[in-house]
Amino acid sequence: MKFLTRKQEYGVFLYRILLAYVFYFIARLLFLMYNQDLLQVDSIGQFFKLSYYGLTFDTTAILYVNLLFIFLSLFPLFINTRIWYQKILFYVYFVFNLFAYALNFVDLIYYKYNFSRTTRTVLNVLENEENKGRMFVRFGIDYWHVFLLFICVSWLWIMLYKKYRVTPVPILRNGWVYLGSSLLFFGIVGVLVVGGIRGGDFKKSTRPINMVDASRHVDKVEHSDLVLNTPFAFIRTFTANSFKKVNYSLPEGTIEKYVKPIKEYHNNPPTRPNIVVIITESFSREYLGAFNKDVGIENFESFTPFLDSLAQYSLIFPNAFANGKKSIHGMSSVLAGIPSFDDAFTSSAYSKQPIESLVSTTESIGYETSFFHGAPNGSMGFQGFATILGIDHYFGMEEYNNDEDFDGSWGIWDEPFLQYMVQTLNTQPQPFFSTVFTVSSHEPYVIPKQYKGKFPKGYVPMHQTVGYTDYAFTKFFESAKKQPWYDNTIFVITSDHGNQIHYGEEFYKVINRNVVPILFFSPKYNLQGVNKELAQQMDIYPTLLDLIGYEKPFRSWGRSLTDTIQKEKPFVLKHGVGQYQFLMGNYICIFDGTNVSGIYDIKDKALRKNLLSSEKTPEMGEIILAAKAFVKDYFDRIIDNKLDSHEISN
Repeated sequence: MKFLTRKQEYGVFLYRILLAYVFYFIARLLFLMYNQDLLQVDSIGQFFKLSYYGLTFDTTAILYVNLLFIFLSLFPLFINTRIWYQKILFYVYFVFNLFAYALNFVDLIYYKYNFSRTTRTVLNVLENEENKGRMFVRFGIDYWHVFLLFICVSWLWIMLYKKYRVTPVPILRNGWVYLGSSLLFFGIVGVLVVGGIRGGDFKKSTRPINMVDASRHVDKVEHSDLVLNTPFAFIRTFTANSFKKVNYSLPEGTIEKYVKPIKEYHNNPPTRPNIVVIITESFSREYLGAFNKDVGIENFESFTPFLDSLAQYSLIFPNAFANGKKSIHGMSSVLAGIPSFDDAFTSSAYSKQPIESLVSTTESIGYETSFFHGAPNGSMGFQGFATILGIDHYFGMEEYNNDEDFDGSWGIWDEPFLQYMVQTLNTQPQPFFSTVFTVSSHEPYVIPKQYKGKFPKGYVPMHQTVGYTDYAFTKFFESAKKQPWYDNTIFVITSDHGNQIHYGEEFYKVINRNVVPILFFSPKYNLQGVNKELAQQMDIYPTLLDLIGYEKPFRSWGRSLTDTIQKEKPFVLKHGVGQYQFLMGNYICIFDGTNVSGIYDIKDKALRKNLLSSEKTPEMGEIILAAKAFVKDYFDRIIDNKLDSHEISN
């Protein structure tokens, strides 16, 4: 019967997996010992607290590395206890584990130079080095103690592994019982492995943990590197590295002419207005009537009566685009003016560097900053990135602390959570800069039971939830109007990206697949009108600094949408179908980062007629230069850790 339940095998298997956790803890301790001057851990208690948070990331790394070992250990092959089979498991276990474990030892030294956990990007650095062998030998000589330490720790791991062995068990006759019970346990472990790799939960409201999530557990950004482990960082960035410098041959002054990455405005408002930025989940520009008056869609229907009415007293941009495709892309684009192309900047190895943003700039002139998101804390990576940006206060589902308002899928319903935001802002000193990311307008497209039948169901499931969120905005502004801070506040409403499309003839077009609304409203400041120029999420950052009278130079790839003095040329830079899409003037430029594959008329959003082979105009040459200049400066600044107001020469 012991053989049927495989109790002995399962016990030894668990012991071997737990050993990996022990040695990952040892690696974390060594990492701290070698880098205490950079990590600044104040007490033993703080280290153990960070180590506890690190268990989630250790779990993901350990399970990834041991997938084959887990399979071979648990899958019923009837030969699992044989001596020769256990030797195979030994080699599988240590070949994979020690290779991954060695990465932690690289960071005992390399962290001092890289200031972050080693990621897949290190291979790109080595790729350009001609003397890799010599470099390795020099590293071995200079840091012999790290190699010796690795050998000693590995030897200890091997000795402890051998301490408990599987005793061979003869095959019994009733193989079907053995097979059935084994497959059941194998399935249970498989489910747990999937959850562990994702970060410890199975909720669809959260995506698998990434490097940025380590920041949500820390008060000091640098501590996130102690929460992380190097195998995790390497694995998570292994297939997600589009961050490489480009070597375009650009005429001198091209970047300054077209990009002008360091902005400076000289608006002088009478007071320092508060700022409230509302990033609305999945709210495509398609859903708002005020933004589609001149699109020419026959029998167009709007599902946002309140926002359409608010738009009459606002400055709106009905030709605006998202700079990314996912929610976290929207956060970085709107708050920091950093778009995402192939890969999310926030999931990259470069996300933890100092970032000049709406947060840092407003805080430098006395603003209190906060971020609201009604989903479980850490969802979408928002809390981690909020920590990186330096936001003073994060308010999530935990702070809301009332699960009765949970929608069952993503978070707190928009209506009560926006009311919570109003009440919380009343406790914060002015001026304040606050952002809220809504959750309700999303799959599975449900609304609170008490509002059943209140909102038009429309033509796609998304329409009803859009109506609900629009209603939540109604209640939000009704409450905000009663507050003392309301009159001196600039409100911005935009979206992270689009969602379901009904009017496909217009919004299935390649360029229009990720269009968003941008609306500025203020009871006090004259922000009204319809501006049909090109606009994008990353323009919100410089526009707000212009409006509040921020007088210092700052880094921005966007432009102020309200500036009338410098008159920067409108443009949009985004990514889709595997290529950059650059819109400026009368043309759209499509290129893969190296070669231009198409030039299209600005009206040809479906990209039907490629003008690349036609007679070139000066403006065509200009848009190609401008597109390359933006991409070059983007990667130069990110990779060189200069996402602030420091200049980079062409």
